[in-house]
Amino acid sequence: MRRGLADARISGETWDMEPQQRYMTVADLRERARRRVPRFAWAYLDTATGTGATPRRNRAALDRIGFVPSILDGEVTPDLATELLGVPHPLPFGVAPVGQSGLLWPDAEAMLARGAAQAGLPYTLSTVATATPEEVGPLTGGQGWFQLYPPRAVDVRLDMLARAQDSGFRVLVLTVDVPVASRREAQVKGGLVQPPRLTPRIAAQCVLRPAWSLARMRAGMPRMKTLDRYTTDLSTRDPTAHVGYLLRTAPDWDYVTWIRDHWDGPLVVKGVMRASDAARLEAAGVDAIWVSNHGGRQFDAAPAVAEVLPEVRAATTLPVIADSGFDSGLDMLRGIALGADFIMMGRAWHYAVCALGEDGPAHLTEMLRRDLVAAIGQLGVARPTDLRGRTETLSDLPGTGW
Repeated sequence: MRRGLADARISGETWDMEPQQRYMTVADLRERARRRVPRFAWAYLDTATGTGATPRRNRAALDRIGFVPSILDGEVTPDLATELLGVPHPLPFGVAPVGQSGLLWPDAEAMLARGAAQAGLPYTLSTVATATPEEVGPLTGGQGWFQLYPPRAVDVRLDMLARAQDSGFRVLVLTVDVPVASRREAQVKGGLVQPPRLTPRIAAQCVLRPAWSLARMRAGMPRMKTLDRYTTDLSTRDPTAHVGYLLRTAPDWDYVTWIRDHWDGPLVVKGVMRASDAARLEAAGVDAIWVSNHGGRQFDAAPAVAEVLPEVRAATTLPVIADSGFDSGLDMLRGIALGADFIMMGRAWHYAVCALGEDGPAHLTEMLRRDLVAAIGQLGVARPTDLRGRTETLSDLPGTGW
């Protein structure tokens, strides 16, 4: 690892200038990642289901959220620290779960866990990661969250919960917005099959991406290692429905109650888009609400997260987490102003790893920190939460041409 990035800290006192100048935005990292990752893996990471309308809706809704800059406030020292579920974090964001991270870049789960731990941020490991809780938990520095796709069998549930807790994961994230496999047409067209295997088509794509292929050869063929002990049937009927779907159920409210009764720690429910559901989940004893439309990967007609955040915020006293479409520090300020307490990002972290490898998480963390500081400096406030109630709908501002 280059010294500049290895020494990068939240203070920003040292930071490798070369990647700073070349990769100053998430879009820059995305473009470099696209050139390094085979098409089938890129389609898995970067596309949505249907026409891709939901990601576009996420972007458009965020772009409509503006702030009127403030003047003559003197020097304001930004305070980006936040407390979430009883743990202080120096920045108001973390790493969302992405299934099969190690398919996108070999050893991605470990790279992200180490990077998040170094920055004091939460890292969320997916049930369908290519690394196990036992492998990743010790790397999280006590900041590990475990994302659970709901297993049908009670014995599997109990074992997964025990493995997560024994591996040091302190927060459980129950994902409830994937009752069935989505079609993800672009992913199918990209050639990815489940389980992943080296077809002639895949091999031809790999030849064009030598850095990825060499790393893949060293790491071996990716698989969902957490699930190894639960099934020997690796066949699936749907090209987007991996082996994890053989174990899952479509959860109901009784399932949430069961999880609450059997998990000894903070419980977050991910995939909430209705205010009424947030209120009912609070009554059911969950500890935080995670607003998400799954980045458009599940349903093409979902509203934008920015559109539902204010109603969800008003419906609950619990911490509100948000993801889907946040690509910058400014986007995070928008989400927090609309009611989120914490922002999670998934794709952006994987762009960073695919673009810069082990150096990627530190680079992205510092880039986002600087963007937050630059944006908040225009608004005359110290803390992002001070922006609640200060948003403007840009298209509605008369006479500005915005």
